[in-house]
Formats: sequence, structure tokens, C-alpha cells
Amino acid sequence: MSETPRNTTQSTPDHTGLEAQIDQWRGFVRRRRAIAAPDIEEMEDHLREQVADLNAGGLDDDEAFLVAVKRMGNLDDVSREFAREHSDRLWKQLVLFPDAPAGQAPGRGLGRFRDLAVLLSLAIAAGIALKILLANVTEETTLLLNGPFLVLPFLAGYLAWKRALPLRTASVLLAATAALALIVNLYPFDLGNPADPYPEPGMTVVLAGLHAPIVLWLLVGVVYAAGSWRSDARRMDYVRFTGELLVYLALIQLGGMLLVGLTAGVLSLVGVDFEPFIEDWLLPFALPGALMVAAWLVEAKKSVVENIAPVLARVFTPLAALMLLAMFVALLAGGPFDAVDRELLILMDAVLLLVLFLLLYSISARDPLAPPGIFDWLQLVLVGAALAVDAVALTAMLVRIAEFGFTANKVAALGLNLILLVHLAWAGRLTLGFVRGSRTFVATERWQTRYLPVYGVWALVVTVVFPPVFGFA
Repeated sequence: MSETPRNTTQSTPDHTGLEAQIDQWRGFVRRRRAIAAPDIEEMEDHLREQVADLNAGGLDDDEAFLVAVKRMGNLDDVSREFAREHSDRLWKQLVLFPDAPAGQAPGRGLGRFRDLAVLLSLAIAAGIALKILLANVTEETTLLLNGPFLVLPFLAGYLAWKRALPLRTASVLLAATAALALIVNLYPFDLGNPADPYPEPGMTVVLAGLHAPIVLWLLVGVVYAAGSWRSDARRMDYVRFTGELLVYLALIQLGGMLLVGLTAGVLSLVGVDFEPFIEDWLLPFALPGALMVAAWLVEAKKSVVENIAPVLARVFTPLAALMLLAMFVALLAGGPFDAVDRELLILMDAVLLLVLFLLLYSISARDPLAPPGIFDWLQLVLVGAALAVDAVALTAMLVRIAEFGFTANKVAALGLNLILLVHLAWAGRLTLGFVRGSRTFVATERWQTRYLPVYGVWALVVTVVFPPVFGFA
């Protein structure tokens, strides 16, 4: 194989840095004598395809190459060794140093500082919008309905700017968001007796407040995928992004709570009341700010090092399996299904959703070409236990509906459990086929990502259709 870089006739001067990095990678691979020249060519073609796909998603040449090499590390030992050997340099280039033009030393560009400036500007705008809402609205249900519409669009705006989202796609998504906001605000929901110091709102407004953010989050996913939501890889990338975002957000919130608590404690000792400032100014800006900064951190890391969410998923998978088995035994021994408490059913739904997250994030970090292992069998046990608990929950719900009739929250819970049942059952079937060697792991991964829009459709139905069907009660 010639030493001349391949495909250089299609390169432009702007890609000189990329070709130099591919040359370095190719030389590293060639030093492994066990790899034949045709295999190197195939690996390089795959690497270039990954880079081109990442370029299309908005990454520059340096970022695309580094992320592609890391992803190649999931496919072959040589690239894994290359990524490990250069991991320190890759991390510093991506996170510590801003973007730099080809041929310019790292650290002199202003790309990442520009990203951070745009993001902080949007975070401040979101804080101002939330501050205005809090200053003019006191009803908790109204805050629940409108809060997400004043925060998530700013996050979507940052992602749209980052990925140069086409104007047509952005306009459609903005129109859909505005339409949903109008619907939830114009619906004549039962907000309870305003004279009551603690008014009890109707169930449909609570359901709308809980499900509308799910619809919004999937719309943000379309922005994240740069409009290519039908791509399985882009949907899985968004799953990874969501998991990492939640982890970073939790860490930022814990650190912020510690700092605020220490500050309030010190100021109280000198007679300064810090609580009004916290309620009036800190919270409206800190909540959207934490979300935006967490998103920026996830974007900056770009999966060059191993994600945190899949690691946590592997830690908690065996614990979740034991918990589900204990729950199943306790439910069977707890008496007739009509005696199952409603709060217990809600808790069971939360546990099943947790199981779904564990499956998604375990799959997102798995090498699709690796043979079945003990962890795959453990996941199969987890799915089986979840299906058993879901079957008990469904039976209890049907018994309660038969005895007390249909209500909005019962139908919403029943629909969610049916969706989870289908999702987990088919995932279990595919996982069983994989561990037995009759199916590939890719089939399991595709099923997980292709089923996700079903949750968005159901959330949209609960938000838009349920209120008029159940009389806005």
C-alpha cells in the first residue's frame, strides 16, 4: 500500500490538518504486523465515513477525527490502543483548548469561548424569562405548565446554533413548540378553588404539566440530531447526551446547593438575610443556567472519554434486578390485586422507567461486535424481572379500573404500562436471541432507539387529547 495519503485529490487546503492526523493514525496501525494492508484500508474507509458523518453534524475536522478514533476504539483493539495512548492529548484538545484553524497551534482560537459566550447569553435570557413568569404568576400549576416552555427552547436554540440547523427545520420545530404552549395555556383546566390556600387542581392539568416536557425534550432531540431524527445513530447519540446531561446536572446542583448553604450560613452569622436573594434572583437564573452549562460540558466532552451514565448503568443493573425480584415476591404475597395502593402503582411505574434507562445506557456504551457475556445475561434477567412486575402492575390497574371506573390518571398509567410492556418484551426477545447467538446486537440497539418516539406520541396524546376527553377535570 502506498505511503501517499488516500483520497487527497478530494481534500482541500482546509483539510490538511485532518489528513495529517489520519496519516499518524495509519502509521500507528501499520506498525501492528498482524493487520493486513486490505484490513487497514477498510478501517481507514470506516474512519473517514465516521469523520464525514460527524462533520455533517457540525463538528470541525479536529473534533470529528478525535471522536471517530474513540468510536473506532469500540470496533477494534488497535484503534482502542491508539485512543488510549493519546487520550490525554485528545481530552486536552477538546476541552481545555478552543477550536483553532488548520495549522494554528491549539489554544489560540476562540471557538469554544464563543460557544460558551453564546450559551451563557441564552442562559441569562432563559433566567430573565423565568424571572418574569415567577414575578407575575403565583399558581403552582401555571408554573408547572409554562416553566419548561421558558427554558428548553433556549437549550434548543444553542444546539440549533451549534449545528447550523436549517431555517426550515427550525421554523417547523418552533411552530410546534408554540402551538403546544398555546394549547396548554388556552385549555380551561380545573385549577382548583382560588380562595383555598392550597387549591387542588384537576388531574388533567397535572398530567399535561408532566407530559408536555417529554414532548419538548423529543423536539430538542430533533434539533440535536440536526433534523436527522430518523437516523438510529443520531437517536442513540441523543440518548447518550441525555444521560450525561442528567449526571452533570445532578453534580452541578449538588455543588450549587453546598455553596449556597455555606454562603447563607456565613451571612446569617453576621445578620444578613440571604433567603430573599435566593428566591428572587438566584433560583430563576441558577436553574436554567445549570441546565445550559451541563449541556455545554457534555458537548465539549464529545464522548472522547468514557461516558458516566453507562458506567452507572452497569453498577446499578444487578441491584435493580434484585430489587425487581424482591418487589415481585412482595406483590404476590401482599394479598389481592384490588388492595394494591395507587401510590404503589405509581412507584412501580417509576421503577420500570428506571429499568428502561438502565437498558438504554448499558446498550449505548456496548461494543456491538463483542460476543455475549455475563452482563448480557444479567440484562436478560433484569428485563424478565421487569416484565413480571409490569404484568402484576397491569393486572392491578385493570382490577382498579373495573372496580372504580376510568379516570384520566388511570388511563395514562395504563397506557404507559402497555407501552413499557411492548418495549421490554421485544427487547427481551432480541436480547435472548443475541445471547443464544441467533441475532446480532445491532438489532437490539435499533429496537431501543426506534421505539423511543412512541413515548413522545403518548405524551402528546396525554397532553392534548386527555383534557377535553375527560372534561378538563
